[in-house]
Amino acid sequence: MNTDKPRALIVHGGWEGHEPAAVAALYQRWLGEAGFQATLADTLDAFADEDLASYRLLVPIWTMGSIERRQLAPVLEAVAAGVGMAGCHGGMCDAFRNEPDWQFLTGGQWVAHPGDDGVRYTVEVRDPDHPIVAGTPATFPIVSEQYYLHVDPAVRVLATTRFPVADGPHRRNGPVDMPVVWTKHYGEGRVFYNALGHSASVAALPDVARLNTRGCLWAARLPLGD
Repeated sequence: MNTDKPRALIVHGGWEGHEPAAVAALYQRWLGEAGFQATLADTLDAFADEDLASYRLLVPIWTMGSIERRQLAPVLEAVAAGVGMAGCHGGMCDAFRNEPDWQFLTGGQWVAHPGDDGVRYTVEVRDPDHPIVAGTPATFPIVSEQYYLHVDPAVRVLATTRFPVADGPHRRNGPVDMPVVWTKHYGEGRVFYNALGHSASVAALPDVARLNTRGCLWAARLPLGD
């Protein structure tokens, strides 16, 4: 094991519709290219069995499902102590729906995607001075699920999308700008989230992949480069 490299733990599983293994492989490649030693695990027991304090970054890719307290508590403790956490789409903010501690950690929870998959919408950068979004176009189009989330008001919003696009019971409320990309702090830890990534093909889009890579570096407190 090369101990000179920062370590990242990628834990994948849960609902197969989000292609967790394929998305985990993308993160492993991105992080490897960014200089990490990235370890894959396909069980939540990794959170309990690994020494999480020895990692610079945790990447959860686990939609829905349930987590035991013995698995969750080490994650909360590690991030609060300064380990970074980063993830995307339902693999981070639609995990463990019965665990408000997880939602408090991540900064939000999926509640709807009007129009389901295949919705054409626009993502708009809202905080262009943040280093994570450096090099990202001011606006860019996406064809995917458009996530409607309940969001922690303490997050720092880096990008948004405008609702409504597809019809649904939310339409009568009028236009709202929904956070898509954000950061937050949990104790001493940094947390990054990107709502884009319904499938590996969406996660691999250049603008999405760049945001995810830079978000991981930021959460791990490592230089982001150009």
